[in-house]
Amino acid sequence: MTTAADIMHRGAQWIPAHETLDRAAQLMRDLGVGALPISDSDERLCGILTDRDIVVGCVAMGHDPARVTAGEMAQGTPRWIDANADVGEVLREMQSHQIRRLPVIENKRLVGMISEADLVRHLTGDQIASWAGRVYAESGAR
Repeated sequence: MTTAADIMHRGAQWIPAHETLDRAAQLMRDLGVGALPISDSDERLCGILTDRDIVVGCVAMGHDPARVTAGEMAQGTPRWIDANADVGEVLREMQSHQIRRLPVIENKRLVGMISEADLVRHLTGDQIASWAGRVYAESGAR
C-alpha cells in the first residue's frame, strides 16, 4: 500500500501565524516552494499560505506585506492527511475539498507536504487525469 508518507515532499516547514508576509515570501523563496502551512502558537495547523495569497490578498489590495501576518491571511478550515493514509485517501481529500496542496501530519507534527508535483511523480496518468479533472474543472482553479 502506498501511503501519504511515500509520496510527500519531506522537509516542509511551518510559518508561525505571527510572522509577516514579507518573511513568508522570503521563506518560500529560500525553500523553493509556493505554499507554507501556517501554525498557531501550539504548532498546530491553522491554515495554508500561498504565494498567490500574498500577491492577490495583500500586495494587490495595497497592503504592506511587512505589516500583514500569515495568520491574518488564514481562511477556512485547514485540511491535512495522516502520514499513514493510503494514497486513495489523499486523492479523495484533495478532490473533495478541491485543494492542490496537502500537509502531512504524523504524531500531531508536520512531516511533509503533498503537492501536484508529488502526485505527478508517483501516480499513473489515469490517476492524475482523474484528480485534475475533479480539482480543476469543478473548482475553476487557475
